[in-house]
Amino acid sequence: MSGPQLSPLRVNPKTQEPYLQLPAPHDNIIITPARMSDADDIIRCLNDFAIYKWLEGPPFPYLPSHADEWLATVTSESNTILEELGVAAKNNPDGPPILVSSCPVRILREVLEDGSEVFLGDLGTPRCCYPEYNPGFEKEKLHEKNLSRPVGDPEIDWCIGYYLASSHHGRGIMSVALGTIVNDWMVPRMGAKTIKGEAYSDNWGSRKVFEKNGFKLLKTVEFEGGRHLKNGQIKEGMCVYVYKS
Repeated sequence: MSGPQLSPLRVNPKTQEPYLQLPAPHDNIIITPARMSDADDIIRCLNDFAIYKWLEGPPFPYLPSHADEWLATVTSESNTILEELGVAAKNNPDGPPILVSSCPVRILREVLEDGSEVFLGDLGTPRCCYPEYNPGFEKEKLHEKNLSRPVGDPEIDWCIGYYLASSHHGRGIMSVALGTIVNDWMVPRMGAKTIKGEAYSDNWGSRKVFEKNGFKLLKTVEFEGGRHLKNGQIKEGMCVYVYKS
């Protein structure tokens, strides 16, 4: 599949897998769909203290069963989007690109000189579930309303969630990857108008990633008594950033 419905995705001529390529100097890094074979790399990353200390969502410890379940979900979601794009390409090959409900690529991979690939991390683009709120009626209503909005609705609150292998921290990779996903896919292909990013107050690395990409600090939420995470961490507050396209 090629043409405007797939744009700006490229296609690997050998595997037919779609991907986004980061700009130089990180053009040896691509973003692809998840693969079931990624399980071991995901397990390693999500049990790495340098990564999990900043995460609230994933189970801890992160087990093979967790990876298999997650991969089954996200590969299915990716396949659904790609099937929609394929139908659009067949029915209206020269028409304007359709809007879709998500990004079909999310896994960062480094392409080595011999053509092999190294798993680097994940960058997801879900609808916002408002993690700055404590569990309760208000949070549930906000989430339900956000999920109910149709594809392309400019009122949808989108969210960013990511992690990067600790071996590649401090190189500016995630800043470039986020900019690529937002500008090349979320805005033009998802119709995203409001994109939020949350980071714990002391997660200066993630905060800088958002700020470098034009996200503005919307609010800082202090957790009374601290928020106790399933991985044993206690967080005092969360910074909520927003990007308006």
